[in-house]
Amino acid sequence: MQNSKVLSNIVERIKTSCTVSNISCSCFDHLTEEQKELVERNQVMVEYKKGEVIVKQGTFTSHILYICEGLVKVFYEEGDQSLILRIASPKSLIGLTSLPTNQNIFQYTASAYVNTTVKLIDINIIRKLILENGRFATAIIDVLSEVAMQKNGRFFCLNHRQAFGKLADIILCLAGNIFKTDKFELLLSRKELAELSGMSTESVIRTLKSFQDDGLIRINGKTFEVIDPEGLMKICHLG
Repeated sequence: MQNSKVLSNIVERIKTSCTVSNISCSCFDHLTEEQKELVERNQVMVEYKKGEVIVKQGTFTSHILYICEGLVKVFYEEGDQSLILRIASPKSLIGLTSLPTNQNIFQYTASAYVNTTVKLIDINIIRKLILENGRFATAIIDVLSEVAMQKNGRFFCLNHRQAFGKLADIILCLAGNIFKTDKFELLLSRKELAELSGMSTESVIRTLKSFQDDGLIRINGKTFEVIDPEGLMKICHLG
């Protein structure tokens, strides 16, 4: 419990790189009952299996995606190369960058990291509500700003931190922003963790072992536990 409190305080002080820190999207709370019914009539619920592509970069954006359950990998593709932009967790929105009518294609690909449930909401309905409801529009802008700041933090981490700092950042982000607990089940493989942190799989395995040996984390199968969040924070700062 003490570690969880420390972890919460730490997450507020660092620019974690793997997801949006404030994932709770309250945009729809600002809608009238009539507007909420309009959204309900123009959405569908879809379940995706792990690894399944949800949206493809370069395709037309017909819907905004609202993550109900699971985790989604959002990444930019160019040729055979890709760069993970963030993990979208429950209550996240995907596709907001396509709201301008002159940007009506997906700027990235999104795939299910684990089995995931998504609501697909007609993008034209979202555009209509932005014009009609100022508080809703402001909340959408807040989400876009939060995502932009998260991407800045991610690029800083990838470009200026060494292996230990990168992985410490990702572990704190997973614990503090996605699972919101110091002990969680991580369904990502070591390869996927390497992809997320911008490291090789071998480096991730070696670094995790070093973190365990130093008493920073404990791993039992797929269960991760952050033992010393302050220690991980220091590693983030040292880079």
